[in-house]
Amino acid sequence: MPHCDDLAYRLNPCYQPRSEPNSNRHLKPIPNTCMSDPATEAARRRTFAIISHPDAGKTTLTESLLLAGGAIHLAGAVAARGEARRTRSDWMKIERERGISVSSSVMMFEHRGLVFNLLDTPGHEDFSEDTYRTLTAADSAVMVLDAAKGIEPQTLKLFEVCRLRDIPITTFINKMDREALDPFALLDEIHAKLAMDTAPIYWPAASGQRFAGMLDLEADEFVPFRRLEAGESGFANLERQQRGDGDFLDGVSPEVRSELEETAELAREGFPKFDLKSFREGHLTPVYFGSALRRFGILELLEGLAAYAPAPREQHASIKGVETDVSAARDEVTGFVFKIQANMDPKHRDRVGFFRVCSGRFRRGMTLKTAAGKPLNVHNPMMFMAQEREIADEAYPGDVIGIPSHGGLRVGDSLSQSGDVVFRGIPNFAPEILKRVRVRDPLKQKHLRRALESLGEEGVTQVFKPMIGADLVVGAVGALQFDVLDERMKAEYGLDVLFEPSPYQAARWVSADSRADLEAFIEKSISQMAEDIDGAPVFLGKSAWEIGYVREKNPKIRFGDVKER
Repeated sequence: MPHCDDLAYRLNPCYQPRSEPNSNRHLKPIPNTCMSDPATEAARRRTFAIISHPDAGKTTLTESLLLAGGAIHLAGAVAARGEARRTRSDWMKIERERGISVSSSVMMFEHRGLVFNLLDTPGHEDFSEDTYRTLTAADSAVMVLDAAKGIEPQTLKLFEVCRLRDIPITTFINKMDREALDPFALLDEIHAKLAMDTAPIYWPAASGQRFAGMLDLEADEFVPFRRLEAGESGFANLERQQRGDGDFLDGVSPEVRSELEETAELAREGFPKFDLKSFREGHLTPVYFGSALRRFGILELLEGLAAYAPAPREQHASIKGVETDVSAARDEVTGFVFKIQANMDPKHRDRVGFFRVCSGRFRRGMTLKTAAGKPLNVHNPMMFMAQEREIADEAYPGDVIGIPSHGGLRVGDSLSQSGDVVFRGIPNFAPEILKRVRVRDPLKQKHLRRALESLGEEGVTQVFKPMIGADLVVGAVGALQFDVLDERMKAEYGLDVLFEPSPYQAARWVSADSRADLEAFIEKSISQMAEDIDGAPVFLGKSAWEIGYVREKNPKIRFGDVKER
């Protein structure tokens, strides 16, 4: 297998190889000297999401990657207390208070001549819908595993979403500085549960208090581990030790040295060699080890993403009714909105659509059209660093920019210069919890409706308007979503609300081949019919059993638990 620097250069001539392993130049982006045409700029983009089970260390890894890319200058705030417990990606009040990610964030940084668009996603399953939508904008993913726990339920769910979208996955096994499972057992579990080959790029020297570093299996160089001193910034990387030199495995105890030599040889012989084609097709995952908290293994992971992660991939779309794939080389500016976020900056009371550029060279001031032909003048597009933003003069395929909107954009909207391109695959999932909501002050009923509609358009909750009756029904995938909804109602809209039990336990979108059949069903079931935020008909069932019964009695009607835009 060629070294990642050699491979990266062949894939992208703008890629700048790493310097000495201990050089601080790792932290300084190298200016791009290539021409700014869309194809070349797309080639140096790496747009990836980070997915994990809660508490696997995803947010800490995000912070460490930003530090490695020179985007921030201080890491470790995630472990602090009180108001200091804040990371770049966790900017909402409820995130800072609870120490969890509940909303996807976008962070852009440049490193070694490449541009990285990092999409940080919520790990908690109650916010999985936001994660699923964000994955539609990613070209690859980093799967973070806790070395002591391996594959956990939420990890498995997120992996399945990646598999459905053929998203290549890089694995980072975190917390090696703590007691961990046997690395062979971890990789065997990935292979067994995910049906995917594993190709370790590095191999760990023990774990926990005995953790001494890791061996580069291809270069046969040892990367020593050093625990950072209290308050020390930067990275703990020491000079790499090459086999044959006098300092190879210097400082490693005889017991760990013997164990590493034996297990590394078994790993070389027992696991597949890294294959770029197999990785890009989703059949194989390269595996890295490290500690995000101790900022070890981060630079190696970033180098791997630079070398192996794909540049912006083709996106499936419909153009004038014809199914096709839109490549980054297409001249026309196209893309889709995968997220709406309101009030990222409470001072501005703003509303921003997260727009993934799929093709063309976007320039500030352009007019884009929705698939319905509605023109949108983009005067103040933004580049993100989580909550922080700056005006973007231009953007290229793979980039995510913010488009200010006052209700004119929805999740799933396609935008292009012609208005003829429609991208598919932004999912809405049927909620698992349904509640009625009312405001304590009856004089604010209209404000409640507007606030719910706004949050529904963001995807914070799903809002259903019964065809009979005035009470809105709100739905969520998990109970914690209602806490976020309550918090945002108070903080952003000044509304004190109550969530009350609903007579409904399940919701399904209904459709039929014949409009007459659908209208007949709606009329017959009018007392349990509602419309979602887009006006699509929804059947509200009192139980899952009732849904099944009604489906059986109405074979011409389709009951969907997922709606794609």
